[in-house]
Amino acid sequence: MPKVLQILVRKLRGHSRLTADDFAAINALSHTVRELRSNEDLIRQGDDPDVSVLVVSGMVARYHLLPNGVRQYLSFHMAGDMPDSQALFIDKMDHAVCAIGPALIASISHKDLLAAFDRRPSLGFAIWRETLIDAAIFREAITNNSARPMPSRMAHLFCELFYRARASGLTKDNTFAAPISLVQLGETLGMSIASVNRTLQELRASRMMDFQRGQLHVRNWRGLADLAQFNPGYLHLKKPPL
Repeated sequence: MPKVLQILVRKLRGHSRLTADDFAAINALSHTVRELRSNEDLIRQGDDPDVSVLVVSGMVARYHLLPNGVRQYLSFHMAGDMPDSQALFIDKMDHAVCAIGPALIASISHKDLLAAFDRRPSLGFAIWRETLIDAAIFREAITNNSARPMPSRMAHLFCELFYRARASGLTKDNTFAAPISLVQLGETLGMSIASVNRTLQELRASRMMDFQRGQLHVRNWRGLADLAQFNPGYLHLKKPPL
């Protein structure tokens, strides 16, 4: 099976039961691979795409663009994620997706995906489950930004990213490459740059984690998860990675 499609299989197996016939259906999907520059859009608000994207390497982010140009980042996506699978079921995209740092993506046509779903409904259910987990991440982000104090809010985002990266085999020595700028952190968490810097300093001083130059290093997972009130149940993984 092509390496690109192995990444998709691994991700779907994390939350869905797939058979050899499902693997064969994934293997039969044609795809094109494309490199993205940092901050390059792969989907814009209002687009009516005819392909869905699989993240092969790097990171992409989903965001809303307001009329005044302000961005609200909604979620981050890493290797194995399909951040625009909603486009299979809606007419126009109501948000945008951009690269966070250099990234590699594979595009799979909606026509091919829907034909595969007809042949293998269980594969369609697995992709649909991806969109439901995305929705759970959105709900958690709303609660996080509105109900938690700043240190817990930032810690929760870092816990989620690290937990998902660990499940996808993307961590090494408790470190994960997350090339998110401080501005983007603020646009994700509803914080000013001053608040982002102050909160980061507080978390670093706790010695539970560090985040510098796009590298997230977790030193004390349990302490960080307790601070964040992080319960990973909303990610619906069959085998907890931590």
